[in-house]
Amino acid sequence: MSDTVSTMRWGKRIPLIILNGFLGAGKTTLLKSLLVQAHKRDYAVAVIVNDMSELDVDGVLISNTEIVSSHRQNMVSIAADNISSDTGIVKLDNAITRLLSRQTGSDKTPDFILLETSGSSHPLPLVRYFRDHPQVCLHAFLSLVDAVMLHEDYDDGHSLITALQQHLDQGKRGVVNLLAEQLMFCNQIILTKYDRLPRETLADIGAAIHPLNPQVGIIAVPWGNLDLEAVLALPPYDFHRVALLIDELADDIGTRCAPESTAPSHSVLSSCVIQDERPFHPQRLWDIYHHHMGTGVYRSKGFFWLPGRDDLALLWNQAAGSISLAFISYWKSGVLEHTDNHLTAEERQALQQQLATSSGRFGDRHCHLTVIGEKAEIEAFATVLRQCFLTEDEIIWWKTGGIFADPWPSTVVHLKGHGTL
Repeated sequence: MSDTVSTMRWGKRIPLIILNGFLGAGKTTLLKSLLVQAHKRDYAVAVIVNDMSELDVDGVLISNTEIVSSHRQNMVSIAADNISSDTGIVKLDNAITRLLSRQTGSDKTPDFILLETSGSSHPLPLVRYFRDHPQVCLHAFLSLVDAVMLHEDYDDGHSLITALQQHLDQGKRGVVNLLAEQLMFCNQIILTKYDRLPRETLADIGAAIHPLNPQVGIIAVPWGNLDLEAVLALPPYDFHRVALLIDELADDIGTRCAPESTAPSHSVLSSCVIQDERPFHPQRLWDIYHHHMGTGVYRSKGFFWLPGRDDLALLWNQAAGSISLAFISYWKSGVLEHTDNHLTAEERQALQQQLATSSGRFGDRHCHLTVIGEKAEIEAFATVLRQCFLTEDEIIWWKTGGIFADPWPSTVVHLKGHGTL
C-alpha cells in the first residue's frame, strides 16, 4: 500500500471513491481509466457498478478490462435498480460486505473501492449511508458533468440555477433538480467532453455552475484522463458541509428514489429494454436516430448487430444528441464461420458446445438495448426503434445474398478486451 492510500484510511476503514453524474457524462470511461492507472501502480482495487437497467451494459464493459471481474471476486454489478433507492442501498450494503469478505486477485483486501452509480442516482442516500459506515470511509465524491450538454441545453450552465430556483418555488422536481444536487453534494466537479468546446466557453460554464458548490474545485478532463493520484490526494469527504442540505432534502428525496421498475409516475426518469434476435436494418436505424430521437431520450446503450457485419458485436452508446458505435467483441457464431480463425480443434469444439446450449435463431447474435429518459419520449422512440429490425422477407433476401445500404461509418471504435460476448 502506498503512503497516499495509507493517509486516506480512517482507522481500519477502506477508502471509497464515488463516480456520480447524469446519464452519458462519462462515468464508465473515467472508471476504466482509473482502473488502468491503479493496475499500473499495483493498487488492489474493488469495483461496484450500478446500472438502472437490467441489461447492465456498464458491468459488461468494465469486466472486459480484465483488471476486475466477478470471477476475480473484486467486482459486483448492481443492475435493474436505482442504487439510491431503499432496495438499492440494501444491495449496495450486500455488495460491500461481499467484496470485503473476499480477497482480491492480489491476495489482500482492496486499497480502495470505486463505485460507479447509475445516471439517475441521487447523492443524498449514498452520502447518508456512508456517513457512519463501520468498514468503509467515503474519500471522494466525484460529480461528472457533460460540458456539451450544459452548453447546448442550459445556456453554458447559466440557466441551470434559474431553472432550479423555479422548480423549488413551484415545488417541482425534475432532471434540473437532479443535475444541480449531484453538483451540490460532491467534493470535486469534473467537466467532461471539454475537448469539444472552446476554452472560453468552458471557463464560462465553470463560472456559471460554481455557485452551486463554491467550496470545491472544478477540473476539465477529456476521455476520462483524470490523474488517479490527484483523486487519492483529495481531502476526505466533509459530511458536516452537507448536513443542512441532507436535512432540507431528506423527506423529498426519500419519496422519489424508488427502483426504476416500480417507480411512481412522478419519478424523474424511466427506462425500457428492447431485445430481439434479429439484426437492425442499417439504413432504418440511421434514419430513426437522426429523425425520431427526441430531447427527452437522455441515454440509450446496449449491444446489437447488423447484416453485413454479422461477426461483430457492436456497442450502441448514445448520450443526449451524440452517438458512438464501437466494436466490443466477436459473436461466437461469427468466429466459427470464419475460415481463418486459427482455432484449434479443441477451441472450435468448445465454442460449438457453448452455442449448442445457449444459441438462438442466429446463434448467439442478438440485439439488447436499454433506453432511458422521460417516459413518453422513450416509449415513442422504442416503438420506432423496434421497427428497425429486419422483416421476415428482408431476412430471406439477406440470406440469399442481398446487401443492405449501410450509412454507418465503415470503421468503428475498437474497445480493448476483445473476445466473445
